[in-house]
Amino acid sequence: MTGFAWAPFAVNLAAAAGTALAVLLAAFAVGRAKGMHRVVDIAWGAAFAAVALVSYALSAGYGDDGRRLLVTTATMLWGLRLALHISQRGRGHGEDPRYERLLAKAPGNRAAYALRMVYLLQAALVWLVSLPVQAAQYTAGPLGVSAIIGGALWAAGFAFESVGDFQLARFKADPRNRGRIMDRGLWSWTRHPNYFGDFLVWWGLFALACGTWQAAAVSLVSPLVMSYLLIFGSGMRLLDNHLADRPGYAAYTARTSGFFPLPPRRAPREGTRSR
Repeated sequence: MTGFAWAPFAVNLAAAAGTALAVLLAAFAVGRAKGMHRVVDIAWGAAFAAVALVSYALSAGYGDDGRRLLVTTATMLWGLRLALHISQRGRGHGEDPRYERLLAKAPGNRAAYALRMVYLLQAALVWLVSLPVQAAQYTAGPLGVSAIIGGALWAAGFAFESVGDFQLARFKADPRNRGRIMDRGLWSWTRHPNYFGDFLVWWGLFALACGTWQAAAVSLVSPLVMSYLLIFGSGMRLLDNHLADRPGYAAYTARTSGFFPLPPRRAPREGTRSR
């Protein structure tokens, strides 16, 4: 059996939209009750895991079973690890400054503005970015070269962001590093190893979906949108702007690649203070 199951995939698109919306609405209820909307960042990864699981259940009998299981497992591992990491990182902290600044501009009811500009927007992005995860479930062609490439990209990205997050968490946990910039390990090769890892993960998932040209065509927008967000949108650019005034950050940017990992450039080190 080869090809792409268009009609069941169309049903899946609607189910995935409903799943993403349900997860983000639940997060909104929690965020409003707590008076803190950073919970949406936990829901981001969890929503992808939920979409993958629902798509796997709905696609039984349509796509290649090996591809379905591989893509679902990869997406759930990525999404749940990210949700757990962000949950642990935010424990004991107040509202994320990004959402404080956004909600300070609310023209009316802050809760309604947060729902519209944060939660519903992220639900739409989860649906759009997860297109390779959905399309892969309905691709009947057997695993081939594209799956090997995709699996390798996903594994490299997952390892890169996991190691980067672990290194940063361990650095911050040491009182001797208070006020210093993390510029060791992967952070000496790129200022954003977690974002670069996400970049590889989503191009890998796209490659895993490419068992047919139809699946590739319908899901190419996903890694393109994710790449734009990571590099020019709410990822690297926004964080660099937020940290730009920190003492020592200019020296760090002078010697460290912004996104793609490169050997650190030689530059005079100054007393650094941190992210």
